[in-house]
Amino acid sequence: MTTDVPRPRDREDDRHRPGRGVAVFWIVAGVLGWVVSFLLYHEYIGQLTGGDALISCDISPIVTCGPNLLTPGGNLLGFSNSIIGIVLFTGPIFAGVSALASRAGMQKWYWRTYAAFVAGAFVFVHVLAYRSVFEYGSLCPWCMVIWLVTIPLFWTVAGWTLRAGVWGSAGRGAGRILLSWLPLIVIVDYLVIAVAAQLRLDVIGSL
Repeated sequence: MTTDVPRPRDREDDRHRPGRGVAVFWIVAGVLGWVVSFLLYHEYIGQLTGGDALISCDISPIVTCGPNLLTPGGNLLGFSNSIIGIVLFTGPIFAGVSALASRAGMQKWYWRTYAAFVAGAFVFVHVLAYRSVFEYGSLCPWCMVIWLVTIPLFWTVAGWTLRAGVWGSAGRGAGRILLSWLPLIVIVDYLVIAVAAQLRLDVIGSL
């Protein structure tokens, strides 16, 4: 005689859901990043064909899109990085909508995967920022909007996943500290890039 053993249900602490404000921020960041990536793609096509982009980004000899978009760094996988943005910025939108739609929350693997992709984007934009300042000697305005979106997105995702215990209970304290200092951390991150650009390129003097 056999006895049916009920399947264990997911423990409550295995599912997590960010607050409404965080979820809405992810959606807004994803939409903004997607729109700017779309504009960058059209700017890229305009650079290749000589046609007019939807919105030009040539502000000065230094603040301009062309040198960045047509470099190997601007086409990392053999095509425009803007296509990567068009695809991947749907991630924060989906994560935010999932958080708002699910009362029980999503499992840890879901948030870990999301956080890993956002971390990859964070590293990617800093690499591009470094190359823009120190190798190409120009700053792409639309690219900088992507940086402005990705940096707080990463710190928010990192802080929340740590505080929620997505990476284990040991990180909860670090997550609380990170979120409490979030505005300052984001501003310092921005300032590091801005100061490096000004010292290297004299961006203000070029305007």
